[in-house]
Amino acid sequence: MNFPVQAITLDLDDTLWPFAPIGARIDQVLYEWMLQHSPATAAMYPVAAMRELRERSFHDNPHLHYDLSALRRLTLSEALEKSGADPALLEPAYEAFYAARNQVEFYPDAMDALARIAARVPVAALSNGNADLQRIGVSHHFTFQLGSREHGAAKPAASIFHAACERLAVAPAHVLHVGDHAEMDVVGAMQAGLRGCWINREEHPWTHPSLQPDLQFDTLTGLADWLDANASAQHA
Repeated sequence: MNFPVQAITLDLDDTLWPFAPIGARIDQVLYEWMLQHSPATAAMYPVAAMRELRERSFHDNPHLHYDLSALRRLTLSEALEKSGADPALLEPAYEAFYAARNQVEFYPDAMDALARIAARVPVAALSNGNADLQRIGVSHHFTFQLGSREHGAAKPAASIFHAACERLAVAPAHVLHVGDHAEMDVVGAMQAGLRGCWINREEHPWTHPSLQPDLQFDTLTGLADWLDANASAQHA
C-alpha cells in the first residue's frame, strides 16, 4: 500500500523496547530500596505482595488509568502507610521506581530504524505509559512527547490522537500512528481518522472484525524500509 505520510506518532513501550523486563526490574529495585529505607514495608510487601497491591490499585481506580504515575504513587503510599513507615519516604521511593522505569533495553532493530524514520518525517511520541525520553536519551529523535497523563485521557480515546495531530499541524489523514497494541494503537488511531501501522513482533493474529491495519511489520525496520521505498509518495 502506498499513501502519503507527513508525520508519525509512535508508541513507546513494547514498540521501541519490551516492557516486561522493565517491570520485573522495577519490582526488584523497589523491594531492595524498601529493604534499605523501610524494612517493615519490605517485610509486609515483598515483590509478589507489592505487585498484588499495585494490580488492586489499578483495578480500584479506573479514573486514574490515564495516569500511571499517580497510580504508582497511590500504591507506594498505601504500602508505606499500612506498614507504619514515614510518609516522607513516598517521593524518594517514587524516584527509585522512576529511575528503574527509564532503564530500557531497545529491541535490536529499534534505534537504527527510529533514526531513519525521524530523518524522513517528524515523529511524536504518543504513549499511555510514563517513560521519559530525555532520561532514556532519545528525545532528539522526537518533535515532542505526549503522554496520557499530560493529555488527561489515554489511547484509544480519539482526543489524544487529535491533540498530537494538532501539535504536529498535520491533518489526521496524513499522520501514521505506529504501535504494538492492536486496539489501543491501531484501531484507536484509525477510528480517530489517522493511518494505522501495527508493529506485530510476536505474530499475533489480527482479530478486529471490520478494520485492517494500513501497514503491518514485525520490526520497526520494516516501516523504515517502507518509508524509504515510498519516499515519492510522502510529497504527494
